[in-house]
Amino acid sequence: MDICAIARPEIVAMKAYESARNTAAADGILLNANEAPFPLVDEPDWQRLELNRYPSPRPAELVSRLAGIYGVSKSNVLITRGSDEGIDLLTRVFCRAGQDSIVECPPCFAMYRIAASIQGAKLVSVPRQAEQGYSIDISELERVLDSCPDVKLVFLTTPNNPTGDLVDRPDLERVLKACENKALLVLDEAYIEFCSAKSACELIGKWPQLVVLRTLSKAWAAAGLRCGTVIADPVVIDLLQRVIAPYPLPAMVIDAALRATSHQSDVRKRQLVASVEKYRNELLTFIGQFDWVKEVWAGESNFVLMRVSAATELTRWCAQQGIRIRDFSSQPLLEGCVRLTIGSSDEMSKLKSALAAFGDANE
Repeated sequence: MDICAIARPEIVAMKAYESARNTAAADGILLNANEAPFPLVDEPDWQRLELNRYPSPRPAELVSRLAGIYGVSKSNVLITRGSDEGIDLLTRVFCRAGQDSIVECPPCFAMYRIAASIQGAKLVSVPRQAEQGYSIDISELERVLDSCPDVKLVFLTTPNNPTGDLVDRPDLERVLKACENKALLVLDEAYIEFCSAKSACELIGKWPQLVVLRTLSKAWAAAGLRCGTVIADPVVIDLLQRVIAPYPLPAMVIDAALRATSHQSDVRKRQLVASVEKYRNELLTFIGQFDWVKEVWAGESNFVLMRVSAATELTRWCAQQGIRIRDFSSQPLLEGCVRLTIGSSDEMSKLKSALAAFGDANE
């Protein structure tokens, strides 16, 4: 598949900005980047990280670390400021304003359509099948890809936010085949560590039209770092590097991301995932007793989606108890739905108390 044939011609033709760190090694006497010769804050981290210097645009140790975690080659990895930047970069590189389209399958993560709107790309919506557990309408996706030549990106999420369902491997491969020589399939795996399914990263070498998004924000408990990864064919990575900021990651973020993905952190991540599964199962059992809970989608992630008789009132009630839950009532196909993120043991105890009190107050 010729990736460049579906990218914006002006991006394919452009010469990327060459920063000082891209054009020369960061050793010796550095007089090529108009930096200060020393940091002004006399603290160990500032001295150790040389914060007076620009960080590496493609930090080798972190690229190697994440490539190892995701089981791919370093040439398949681009580190971004969260998955949001990956979504934005893909839309800017592959969608011409007013001409090209993306496909989303709502209800899903809102950033896909927002990135399309910012870029001026058109949006094709293939709604999920609410009566079938919000499963994706694969046949309709295939029809859209066959009949809409302007589609350049198809966004799918597994597990999906907020419904928690998975894209199984046969369905994924059906969509990949439908995308061949037409579009990229962008599979957002932000929550993949919370489920038993295998990551699609292992398919990158087989399907050049596949792009996988990963993040340290969820199971790796590092949302404050804003550190995500685009995993794709090297041609896709090269195109994205042409439009990404010259120095996307601050030195302190690079350092913190290495610590956040250490062996010790990996052990703690596994413990966190196990605790989330335990508390989610307990919450599912608990909410099953309430008549005002009309429907529940357990999913395979760190949240539970449920339809209730009074979503706005429940959200307001929980807020009064100091607990923030997410009201999805205004989104397509999610009328009356709220999403509950799985927290710590103490947080879940307080949530249960608030839910029980809401039931008592609304009998």
